[in-house]
Amino acid sequence: MELRKIWTGRNDGEDILNRRLHQVIKYDDNFQPNSFVINGFAVDEGVRRNRGRIGARKGPDVIRSFLANFPVTQTQLELYDAGNIYCIDQDLETAQESLMRRVSDTIRQGCKSVVLGGGHELLWAHFNGLRTALPNQNIGIINIDAHFDNRPLPLGKSTSGTGFYQIAQIEPLNSLHIGIQRNSNTLALFDSAHQFNMEYILAEEVFYDNLPEIYQKVDLLVQRSDKLYLSVCMDVFNSSQAPGVSAPSFNGIFTDSTFMLLFRHILASSKLVAMDVAETNPDFDVDNRTARLAASLVNEWFMA
Repeated sequence: MELRKIWTGRNDGEDILNRRLHQVIKYDDNFQPNSFVINGFAVDEGVRRNRGRIGARKGPDVIRSFLANFPVTQTQLELYDAGNIYCIDQDLETAQESLMRRVSDTIRQGCKSVVLGGGHELLWAHFNGLRTALPNQNIGIINIDAHFDNRPLPLGKSTSGTGFYQIAQIEPLNSLHIGIQRNSNTLALFDSAHQFNMEYILAEEVFYDNLPEIYQKVDLLVQRSDKLYLSVCMDVFNSSQAPGVSAPSFNGIFTDSTFMLLFRHILASSKLVAMDVAETNPDFDVDNRTARLAASLVNEWFMA
């Protein structure tokens, strides 16, 4: 569907105090420095390869439709939409290469990268785009996810579950994984996480009284990083809030006050240059809960 038909919503007036995101979004490629640039990764080939529930390729446009009606809260907001990347004939690697180039161009122009997924195979492409644009910088990754995504490549091909394994093959990981589920990762994956020095916080450890310790781990990652990349896999959340994912989590974390305090703490970092939301699958969503939540999390960065 044409982007302009997706970015629609209520109109309370054209003055900046009444505007919503659909009234300020731009579609040209003349990005202004420090603006947000959205790319849709309308791909779920990696999910298929990982034996998950396909349908996440439809996620970007549905997320956009809910982003569109949010009010503008930062009067200087500059927001662009560069459109979607698709996967042709199951050629995931070419789609990842396309996203990598777009992200690299975005960062080189001094902008912030936002990727709407799509499967979590976008992580490998998003990171490579950052690495290409920032070759000499230490990139810290905060991954909010139930899974480590550190599986070896089956038949040498990328999937939605191999991103961190792939990154670890080219450089030491500098990452913090929040929301990891014991019942979603085998002992072998935990072992690989330890071998790759992947720091993690279990889902059961995300509670209010533990926030000071979690903040400390986040802050240590930020301090040792030059730039920060935040990836949110929607299957980290409880299935009552996020049913439309490849692998629903009946005991996932909730976006309660504890999580939002933590999330906003991460967004407050001036080093944050990239964010994505992955695994939103409209085919299995209920009342668009997952898409609405994904949109609201992205919008938190626009409001930060």
